Amino acid sequence: MLQIEGFRRFRQKGPGQMKMMKVQGKSSLSVMGRNTAAAACAIALLGGIPAAHAADPLQPDPELEAVTLPAPKPSWVFVERGFVMPGNAIYDTDTGKMLGLIESSNLSDLALDPAGKAFYVSESIWTKGWRGTRQDMITVYDSATLKLKSEITMPGRILIGGRKFNFVIADAGKTAYVYNLDPASSVNVIDMVKGKFLKKIELPGCASLMPVTGVGFSALCSDGSLATVKVAATKPEITRSAPFFSATNDPIFDNFGYDGAKQEAVFLTYTGQVYTAKLGATPTISEPFSIQAAAGVSPADTKPLDVHWYPGARQGLAYHLGTGHAFVLMHTGEYWTHKAPGTEVWELDVAAKKVVKRIPLEDPAEEIAVTQEPNAKLVLAGESGTLLILDAKTGEEKFKLEKSAGGVLRTLEP
Repeated sequence: MLQIEGFRRFRQKGPGQMKMMKVQGKSSLSVMGRNTAAAACAIALLGGIPAAHAADPLQPDPELEAVTLPAPKPSWVFVERGFVMPGNAIYDTDTGKMLGLIESSNLSDLALDPAGKAFYVSESIWTKGWRGTRQDMITVYDSATLKLKSEITMPGRILIGGRKFNFVIADAGKTAYVYNLDPASSVNVIDMVKGKFLKKIELPGCASLMPVTGVGFSALCSDGSLATVKVAATKPEITRSAPFFSATNDPIFDNFGYDGAKQEAVFLTYTGQVYTAKLGATPTISEPFSIQAAAGVSPADTKPLDVHWYPGARQGLAYHLGTGHAFVLMHTGEYWTHKAPGTEVWELDVAAKKVVKRIPLEDPAEEIAVTQEPNAKLVLAGESGTLLILDAKTGEEKFKLEKSAGGVLRTLEP
């Protein structure tokens, strides 16, 4: 199967000039260059200029140069581009500039090496496009050059994208967990040091993975419990908490807040109930509170035709680890409007159980992320593909990048 390696971007060279840049892969003409070459050939054929002097479309662009990226920074955001242009674009929220594009197939998941040396893509490809022999793997790219380093074969993975917790890195980068559905829920365990698949752990009815230091991982389950899996045992040991939410009446969003250093998670239900969990061999889960009540408005319910403020969107919660504040996309509507984009961002102090700020949005947002910096920035993706970067403290707009978004957003975490 042919894969196109690398990314290309333009840098302003001077008034009216653009310089083409390339991180890896074979030399090729830009879209601008191809169009110019085609136009020149057409003019030559019509007699406008001699054919011998027409631009040669097979010659490499003399302005092409290799670029090496610095070590990943907390100001970077990784943006899934979606089906139209697969890949994960890297933007610097300090400058608003695109730095590169990590190759990935459709319905893939991205994870970041804690040491900052690699980017990982959990993906599935076929030998003949969407048919032929299926290949499931973790693809490893160098973080400086974006060149392919290796591929780790595994037996399967779930074919779904836009989820942060289907593919997670644990043990300071030594282990990876990949959610699978073949034919039922299971998790692939990957040794990232040796680059090899270790085993598959059957986990019926559970998904959304959270690494648990010294244990393995936890996952949310359809019976309302939290499963914890001890991976190191010869036969993995699986325990479950008592059910604490209803997956039928008030499910938990699968894009939640997770703090690996503190081993804590923040869950949000469709009606706006907030749970916190302390992860471990025996996790503890708090009593819930209403995000609406924390904002001084009436709590939401599940009754038909009742209109309230509800959380929603495809990726509706971002969690800032340093402050313990959650940023939630909210909208007004009825229950079961959890896919509706957010018209406001509510900043929730989770420990104080108080909404400390509400930021109205001019354009509704479907995804939200927050950079893990003291002076954090919010990154919002809209329905039109616009990427909006705001100052998290003031709500001031820093950059508005058209046609730059498409899917889930990720930021570097300490």
